[in-house]
Amino acid sequence: MLRILVIDELEPRAEEICAGLALAGHQLAVLATPATLLRQADAVRPDVILIRADAPSRDTLVQLAALNAAAPRPVLLFAHRGNRQLMRMAFKAGVSAYVVDGFQRERVKALIDLAIARFEEHQDLKHERDDATQKLAERKLIDRAKGVLMKARGLDEEAAYAALRKLAMDRAQPLGKAAADVIEMAKVLL
Repeated sequence: MLRILVIDELEPRAEEICAGLALAGHQLAVLATPATLLRQADAVRPDVILIRADAPSRDTLVQLAALNAAAPRPVLLFAHRGNRQLMRMAFKAGVSAYVVDGFQRERVKALIDLAIARFEEHQDLKHERDDATQKLAERKLIDRAKGVLMKARGLDEEAAYAALRKLAMDRAQPLGKAAADVIEMAKVLL
């Protein structure tokens, strides 16, 4: 059972969506306009957001982007109109699945599953990217700290790395933190 926030400005369409989702056993919250999306998403804490619109408005995309930055979740968007630029903007705002002229009650469950799968894959890629970026930044700090030690103590690269590792172990710090400390001390002393 999923908590689904349904956004549709047309009440009859929203009722149609909700009827199918309720039959599938999902908990629902309905929002008529995306203007209060952030507040509603914070209150409801949906597992999935389902939006049905003729085309996503700029305000909708801005709200989705803000939500994606604060508390990302899978978003499934049904639209009557779509073009590449609009779809790209929607995906950048956090939409996981963009379906054009395709709302059919019997397909909603599969499309929700698709949106969740794409969202999870995207989140995994973001975490991998963030980890790689952090490791690269740490590697740069370590290289700079080795350079400081090589210059200050006249060490070769291997000896500078060993000294940096010893400092990290003596202080029970990660190597990156010890490297940052060496660089900061060098700024004070040199």
